Amino acid sequence: MSVRHLSFLPDLSVVVPAYNEAARILPPLHRLARYLDSHGAPYEILVVDDGSRDGTAAAVERFRAGCPAVRLIRLPANQGKGAAVRKGMLEANGRLQLFTDADGATPIEELWRLEQAVIDGADLAIGSRTLASRDPRYTVRARWHRSVLGALFNMLVRRAGIAGIADTQCGFKLFRRSVARDLFSVASIDGYGFDLELLYVAQRRGYRIAEVPVNWADQPGSKVRVLRDGLRMVRDLFAIRRNDAQGRYAPTESLPHAAEVVLSHPGSPPS
Repeated sequence: MSVRHLSFLPDLSVVVPAYNEAARILPPLHRLARYLDSHGAPYEILVVDDGSRDGTAAAVERFRAGCPAVRLIRLPANQGKGAAVRKGMLEANGRLQLFTDADGATPIEELWRLEQAVIDGADLAIGSRTLASRDPRYTVRARWHRSVLGALFNMLVRRAGIAGIADTQCGFKLFRRSVARDLFSVASIDGYGFDLELLYVAQRRGYRIAEVPVNWADQPGSKVRVLRDGLRMVRDLFAIRRNDAQGRYAPTESLPHAAEVVLSHPGSPPS
């Protein structure tokens, strides 16, 4: 692994929220750094420890000794995935900013698909397991009950006002820096419903969203409890609508284009 000192702004920031991930965070971090090193562009990895009670912070510090591009941000108490991602994204400096799950369920090698969507004009590009499951070129390995409940939840999401997006919850999303700052500066949902808030505000503010199929595999040890967390996200949906009615998401200035969702089907990775 190369040693890289960040005395300049990186091309890419990768935010990794982590809560009690000591047992499984190191392999995804190694894979992430190897991939980014191989491409040669400056980067930073921000691991946000969301008040872990195990050795997550110590494991990341050991990894950081061989990869100075890593920054560890520690929250004093567990606040939720949304709070951890928001903290990391607001401290990130990259021209493009990705957040990805600590378990590596979406391989970092899928990043080029999202980057291509941004090159093609998207303001943010979001990974989609739903689109991937409809295309034989992709592999999605998910537990059946998670898929069924996820489909029901997405139907509710569409009725709540987030239209045209097949998979709101995939933890693999890429933003232009200015867009990330704009969205996360008004975000307030701390739990798993934070993705819904980001997409709701992005649509209200006219950003162009590209939904991109990605390979994905459910990982052992997931913190997500589908029924419990699904009910909490339903509650978050009501909070989002309430926030909107109170004017919290109103844009501060005119945006150059109307909201648009693009279903992106990229071809082959760049050579």
